[in-house]
Amino acid sequence: MAGSRTLNKLSARTVASLMRDDAKPGRHGDGGGLYLNVGPGGGRRWVFLFRWRGKLREMGLGSARAITLARARERAAEARAHVAEGVNPITAKKASQAIPEFGEFANEVIDSLAPQWRNPKHKDQWKSTLANDAAALGRLPVDKVETEDVLGVLKPIWSSKPETASRVRGRIEKVLDAAKAKGFREGENPARWKGHLANLLPARQKLTRGHHAAMPYAELPEFSDALKGREGVSARALEFLILTAARSGEVRGACWPEIDLEGKIWTVPAERMKAGKAHRVPLSDAALALIESLRPLSGGAPSAIIFPGYRGKPLSDMSLTAVLRRMDIPAEKASVHGFRSSFRDWAGEATAFPREVAEAALAHAVGDAVERAYRRGDALEKRRRLMEAWSQYLSLAPLSAVSVYPFAR
Repeated sequence: MAGSRTLNKLSARTVASLMRDDAKPGRHGDGGGLYLNVGPGGGRRWVFLFRWRGKLREMGLGSARAITLARARERAAEARAHVAEGVNPITAKKASQAIPEFGEFANEVIDSLAPQWRNPKHKDQWKSTLANDAAALGRLPVDKVETEDVLGVLKPIWSSKPETASRVRGRIEKVLDAAKAKGFREGENPARWKGHLANLLPARQKLTRGHHAAMPYAELPEFSDALKGREGVSARALEFLILTAARSGEVRGACWPEIDLEGKIWTVPAERMKAGKAHRVPLSDAALALIESLRPLSGGAPSAIIFPGYRGKPLSDMSLTAVLRRMDIPAEKASVHGFRSSFRDWAGEATAFPREVAEAALAHAVGDAVERAYRRGDALEKRRRLMEAWSQYLSLAPLSAVSVYPFAR
């Protein structure tokens, strides 16, 4: 029974022999209440026998074909500890099975949230941060996660990787909020920032924030000239990205049906936009000529990708960065996303185009909700003049009349 002092009577070889078909039915004790039960029908399972309030009770510990001898001993030891503490191990087992572990429940939360994310990568990012950065919480029941557990995850990365730490904290908070909503937790969320962790960790704004390295716009004409001399689809995609001030994913996913050649407009669908709203991009003459030169790559398919990668699929997210590295541009000097910042600096410092026009070119929301409600247009024609001026600046071509391309004095 559970009170037996002799433990570990069985050996791995003995267990292996008991798993054979010719083994006789019966219970084979390992000591301490742990038995390997060989059933008459061929079943093999681990059981724990103990006395509770004067009666002999049996608790199943799992199939012997799935649970090793070592794991069965661990489960039996946990059950003996419950008995010693005056707790019925069967009741404790049922209670523990009702409360999921953090890692298991986190995956359920991620699966439930996934349909609302436009980018499938968000699901992988959530799983990666919670499985790796929050690994210490994985085996804890969600109702046992406390403030010290959360701090144990955050403190090692709070100063060295502030962006990651902030995301991890927010995702832990989301999982624990969901656990409370399902009745698995009670009380305050230990990952809550305001009024809780804000008193225990340095304020987020005092930490170093990550920024995308951006090339000074004064260097863009020379860089653009060098880029034109590079061969390959990735180089053309990067050139188009700079000309349109678009994001990498928008450019890499661009396909011919999105292009209005006559109207000189590229319409990026809502599902590929960060804000979830379709965005019209006026194409300068240079941008239009660039993609026209790539039409032979489509093989005549009207719906083909404009910048095809391997087997006609979109380029990878690292392909444009690879162009920079092949041109010996270090990561701290420039990044693919940073060219949007270069464009914005140029528009703000070297031209007199209104701020809202430059922001609209970047597909940024301008003003509050009321102001946006009254401004229904997207300033397409104003942006067209802006993007043509940008194109001419990149090529160092002389501008047309100042009234068409207004630059600051």
